[in-house]
Amino acid sequence: MTRLELLRQFERRFREAGLPSQEARWLLAHALGLEDADLLRGLYKAAPKGIAEQMEGWLMQRRQGYPLQLILGYSLFYVPGLKEDEGGYLRLEVRPGVLIPRPETERLVELALGLLSAERSFTGRLLDVGTGSGAIALALKRRCPKAEVWATEIDPAAVALARENARRAGLEVQVLLAPFTAHLKALDLIVSNPPYLPESYRQEAPPELSYENPQALYSGPEGLDMPRELLRHAWRALKPGGALALELAESNVHTLAEEAQRAGWEAVQVHRDLAGRPRYLTARKAHA
Repeated sequence: MTRLELLRQFERRFREAGLPSQEARWLLAHALGLEDADLLRGLYKAAPKGIAEQMEGWLMQRRQGYPLQLILGYSLFYVPGLKEDEGGYLRLEVRPGVLIPRPETERLVELALGLLSAERSFTGRLLDVGTGSGAIALALKRRCPKAEVWATEIDPAAVALARENARRAGLEVQVLLAPFTAHLKALDLIVSNPPYLPESYRQEAPPELSYENPQALYSGPEGLDMPRELLRHAWRALKPGGALALELAESNVHTLAEEAQRAGWEAVQVHRDLAGRPRYLTARKAHA
């Protein structure tokens, strides 16, 4: 059987399972140890023995909701505003137990960068709270190479992974094992994709989330326990006029926006994701 015949077979089976057919191509390339382009150039070569069985096992995992990124071992995170040949995506290693970066968070980075002036020449202090794999912090550093970029995380496994991803990307980000803002001061920008799902959502969450660390997903009855605390820490850590950008849930982003306004934050705005759902909150600390 050629690679093309095997690919066509599994593209059909992935579609029948309700999965994107392109996953079959990505997984076949992964099984062969090839980049996608190299696979496409060699489709008429014979498929090595055992590849069909490996693909069968991965299809079974995907049917059960096991994340594609954990099978591949990496996730691509696009850096807003950069072309591919400018380093427009980060290839981040992912591991079980550490939150997998998602496309919605790329929009958070875009909004955060919009709060800065002249990103590439920006020399201020930026912080990513709850960095996970390091996606936000590394994207900020790639867009703002002259900035001082910090990241905090309370999970030692995530700290180790973020540091490794920074090393692989050749980006200097200080990753700290610490909660919230780690007592940093005079920051220009704080960005966070904190745990924001209500505990009740566990009952209806898609199968993929069962393989994620619940500590990175759920945050009390409203999903706001950690974001509310982060608001208080952010106020102390930001310089006057400093900015905050958060990713939240459609069910609670307006609630936190109202609370931020009452607490004295200025320019409080709720932004929608690409599907039109309210998801992001941006605000500024009042000037002295």
